[in-house]
Amino acid sequence: MIKRLLVGCCLALGAVSAWALAPALAARIAAGEGDERVAALNEAVQQAAQQPDAGLRPFLVALRDGQVRLKGGQVLVLKDGEAGPADAEEPLLNNRLRRELDAALAALDLASPDRQARADAIKLLADEADAARLPLFERALAAEQDPALKTQLDTIVALARLSSPDAALRRAAAESLARSADPAQRALLLEKLAGETDAATRTAMQRSIDAIATRLAWGERAQTLFAGLSLGSILLLVALGLAITYGLMGVINMAHGELLMVGAYATYAVQQGFRAWAPAAFDYYLWLALPASFAAAALVGAAMERTVIRWLYGRPLETLLATWGLSLILMQAVRSLFGAQNVAVENPAWLSGGWALLPNLTLPYNRLAILAFAALVLGGMALLLARTRLGLMVRGVTQNRRMASCVGVNTAQVDTLAFALGSGIAGLAGCALSQVGNVGPDLGQSYIVDAFMVVVLGGVGQLAGTVYAGLGLGVLSKLLEGWQGAVLAKIALLLLLVLVIQKKPQGLFALKGRVLD
Repeated sequence: MIKRLLVGCCLALGAVSAWALAPALAARIAAGEGDERVAALNEAVQQAAQQPDAGLRPFLVALRDGQVRLKGGQVLVLKDGEAGPADAEEPLLNNRLRRELDAALAALDLASPDRQARADAIKLLADEADAARLPLFERALAAEQDPALKTQLDTIVALARLSSPDAALRRAAAESLARSADPAQRALLLEKLAGETDAATRTAMQRSIDAIATRLAWGERAQTLFAGLSLGSILLLVALGLAITYGLMGVINMAHGELLMVGAYATYAVQQGFRAWAPAAFDYYLWLALPASFAAAALVGAAMERTVIRWLYGRPLETLLATWGLSLILMQAVRSLFGAQNVAVENPAWLSGGWALLPNLTLPYNRLAILAFAALVLGGMALLLARTRLGLMVRGVTQNRRMASCVGVNTAQVDTLAFALGSGIAGLAGCALSQVGNVGPDLGQSYIVDAFMVVVLGGVGQLAGTVYAGLGLGVLSKLLEGWQGAVLAKIALLLLLVLVIQKKPQGLFALKGRVLD
């Protein structure tokens, strides 16, 4: 047994002595007080910056992974699966030392030939840039060839120089950070400004802080504008179907929100089907969910029109009450089929994440996709109404039902098709909404009032007015939310709608000329 232990110790000591890392420095890193060990670790990293050390990284990895032992002031590095001497001690590592070890390994990875390893190291070191590792950062910056990584390293070097004892270096670092838009760097400059004694450096730091604050303000404005356009595109999708059923056909459909819900649950059903029967193709489920949501909502809408609404044309109060009853029936049917709790619809991989333009400005891919999708649906609907036989008949029946019937148009069939079209578009809106939130039986109730606001404000029968009103209300809502909060913003929008209707009962973009009911 003693012979085996001696052989193990000799092998371990031989491994350490074979490295360029000095055994005394290795012992200081592995044993002692926390501050002393961190200082020894920084010293080893600084030496590696001056002269590459092939043994430093393996030793730090072994220390992090618990493969280092201390015995009689000597450091033993164990092989995988080796227990080590029974009387040897394992060095203690607290959270601070583990964080310092990770930062030191990342600093050594800056010289890696693998670009991804260097990128990961730069990302980790962005919050661990200090003057102790400045030589290593400068050497990595001089050797880096990738333009994107070089820019990030330049920022890390500037952050490390902020802690330099040389005032000129601190001043130059502050000036270079003026091009940044990172709130973390602004916070660091504010922290350094509090303890800065050099007047010129303080001035440079304050200028950089002001410049970063200006860029962050523009990022926040852009974020608010994008959020408004995103909400406006959702309102537009919701209101497009209503623009047909209410704007063109004059039907006050209080069940329109539940048609959104039908489309959203159709999307959920398609997702569950892919998850059960085609998990490898899960990322493509949305391409089948789009026609499924349109078809499901269109069929429900056509059934509503043929059984109830067709008997109530020209009777707005009865239509309102009947469709409200239908909305309650649809919500209860969904509760019976899928349960009362919300269900989660997962984004495909290609809709996950976002496009980061600034540290405080990220455009989610699912929101960008909804913007593009709303534009496509709007274009398709405009073409259908303006360039197809169905669109011609819908416009004809809308403007003069009796004359359309006299020239051979089957007005009852046109009513059903038009109502099914509006309902199908609501189903597409539900599919889109499922990508940005949970799906539940009350989904439609959150959007029905806003959808009527868009249609009424834009002008009954006006698709262009629906677009302007939807996007305008979305942006205005987000601006008011940032100013007064969500509740007061909603109240302000309702008051605005009342004022507009008083002045222009037909909406802001009402049709002009001889438009009949």
